Amino acid sequence: MSRILTDDQATVVAADHERARRDVAAMRRVTATHPAMTIEDAYACQQAWVELQIDSGATLIGHKIGLTSRAMQQAMRIDEPDFGALLDHMVIPDGGVVAAASYLDPKVEVELAFVLAHRLSGPDVSVADVIAATEHVVPALELIDARSFRVDPDDGVSRTVRDTIADNAADAGVVWGGEPIDPSAVDLRWIGAIMRRNDIVEETGLAAGVLDDPALGVAWLARRLHRFGVALEPGEVILAGSFTRPVDARAGDWFEVDFADHGILTLRFT
Repeated sequence: MSRILTDDQATVVAADHERARRDVAAMRRVTATHPAMTIEDAYACQQAWVELQIDSGATLIGHKIGLTSRAMQQAMRIDEPDFGALLDHMVIPDGGVVAAASYLDPKVEVELAFVLAHRLSGPDVSVADVIAATEHVVPALELIDARSFRVDPDDGVSRTVRDTIADNAADAGVVWGGEPIDPSAVDLRWIGAIMRRNDIVEETGLAAGVLDDPALGVAWLARRLHRFGVALEPGEVILAGSFTRPVDARAGDWFEVDFADHGILTLRFT
């Protein structure tokens, strides 16, 4: 798929997203200004934002995969997942406390994180390759936060997947912890979790909800990034995709996510 936007236009979009993130002020969706933009344009905008972060001192520590469920893909009218970058300033410690007012529309998702020991690259990366390259898997939570209006107040139009991709796939934070899991010793599909918000069970799910196997998401990402000449590198953390719906996070909310034998993660919003 070809690009419509120039590099300079992508840089402007990146600066707009950074301003919205920094000022905690929602912006208009990118497709309001660039209605013909393509998925490749959206990723160019995302990459421009990542480069802006790195130029400001941030470090790339990994990647996230989103829209891994069939229901979400149908809702967004796409037939593949999307992805974004993980940066060091996004890491929140297990048991951490964050201010809800620092985000525009914060939500929490339940995931597994793959910590890589070896490089993954190429057009034919398989699930077996992912398992062989993974040092361990750990329970994780993703904090998502879109910087554009869900529904534009000016024209009543909803943002699209192109807008979300340009916005680093709405990635805003990540928590990981619990017990390291050897992916060659367990069937990752059957790892489950119970999400409680303020002691009420809001979501439950199995990792099979991620493309039937969360390792398949990592293999897809390695193949997709190969188109851009990018590899998944040793030491990087890859969020494989959520196997619950996103749950709203409000000031005063306390999240406890129980992964059974693999540990419990907590996150509090003030």
